[in-house]
Amino acid sequence: MKIMQKMQKMALIAVLVSSLSVSGCGYNTLQVKDEAVTASWSEVQNQYQRRADLVPNLVNVVKGYAKHEEKVLVEVTQARANVAGLKVDKDVLDDPAAFQKYQEAQGQLTGALSRLIAVAENYPDLKANEQFRDLQAQLEGTENRIAVARNRYIASVQDFNAYSRQFPQVMTAKVIGMQPKPNFSAEQSAQTAPKVSFD
Repeated sequence: MKIMQKMQKMALIAVLVSSLSVSGCGYNTLQVKDEAVTASWSEVQNQYQRRADLVPNLVNVVKGYAKHEEKVLVEVTQARANVAGLKVDKDVLDDPAAFQKYQEAQGQLTGALSRLIAVAENYPDLKANEQFRDLQAQLEGTENRIAVARNRYIASVQDFNAYSRQFPQVMTAKVIGMQPKPNFSAEQSAQTAPKVSFD
């Protein structure tokens, strides 16, 4: 009977020691921070989806006014299709190449939308159209939401990456196979200041 009690005490001590060692290695916090990165990435995707849902409506309104601006409309439609065709899930956060490809596709859509808005400026009737103004305001609001969501993602990635590189968490991260998360980088076109011309 005493042997059984001794074994139970030793088992209890072993469980306590192992739970303390696991909590001290940062495993649980790594999981929480990993989930925070995933959640903030989901919000970025949510805002990208909102933009993608608005684009066909905006294109259709502009199409009615700017029939001969087919090239710009095709670019916007193609850019949206490229974004929609990419498989984006949690795994993209662990694959820097896939993350970069997704970021580039979103950049192409942003550029195409900028050209579409510039075309729309050439059509006074279109600028006055209530539906177009509403869609443009929604799109501008979405771009702001995307910027906020990306900033939150950047902050959560910074928090995760900094924490996972500290000791002893770095050891735990290596053992369980957690890699640093990729972050957004400025698009190539962001290096050049936009040119404004009143010709």
